[in-house]
Amino acid sequence: MPTIAEKLKSRELDLTRAERQLSAAILENYPIPGLGSITELADLAEVSTPTVARMVQKLGFSGYPEFQHALREELREIISNPVEKRAEHAPALPESHMLNRYAVGVYDNIRATLENVTLAEFDALCDLLADTDRRVHIAGGRLSGTLAQTFYLHLQMIRRDVFMIPPRASWAHSVLDLLPGDTLILFDVRRYENATLLLAEMAHERGVDVVLFTDQWRSPIQKLAKYTFAARIAVPSAWDSGVALLLLVESMIAKIQEDHWETVKARTDELEKAFDRTRLFRKFT
Repeated sequence: MPTIAEKLKSRELDLTRAERQLSAAILENYPIPGLGSITELADLAEVSTPTVARMVQKLGFSGYPEFQHALREELREIISNPVEKRAEHAPALPESHMLNRYAVGVYDNIRATLENVTLAEFDALCDLLADTDRRVHIAGGRLSGTLAQTFYLHLQMIRRDVFMIPPRASWAHSVLDLLPGDTLILFDVRRYENATLLLAEMAHERGVDVVLFTDQWRSPIQKLAKYTFAARIAVPSAWDSGVALLLLVESMIAKIQEDHWETVKARTDELEKAFDRTRLFRKFT
């Protein structure tokens, strides 16, 4: 089932001005604003309580209590640890092989992720990342750092001035080099790391454009992000899947490479000469 955040984003054009204002208030610190009373949410968004009630029904809920219950369930999923996730999935797992069950979960994640991608934003980010007048910095969390590293290695082969920000112990040095107009790509999935949020805040204060890759519940970094790409991550496992996020990353790499092939080819030719001199790869001659 789609999250409430996904429903709000997909129905954005169908909402009235007041409802869009309400939607923005909910998404800014999602899902916390919707956990209070209907009056508190209305006051926060500076709209009327009937506006809240109407939008809740537009999203398919019978009323505010059902909407709030759904948000509480999402919050429970967001903060769950690997042991809790395993216990949740175990009783309902079918008897078929794990490979098949996992593949079905990944397929569903990819499908749901693609349904919520805005192609205009996808293309706009690719154009931004291809602009060599703007430097690019990339960082991830404890596990999502592997996705960040993948993005960095490919993008660095495509263009110059791409930098990987090191782990928290030494990333303060990298903050010194963040300049207005730079782009910072961050990966942050549940349980959302405080260090990644702090890095986003410090970068934003320095005039850097923040780009967020996150999950269906959306990291709090989204309130600072110029672009947010939310992918489905839940699978029948104690750990989350990064396949849908990897699909977005690799698709962006492919588009930038295709759109700027002549430049990419020249850079790749130089790189291959360096590989030959260093004898990095085995020669079959």
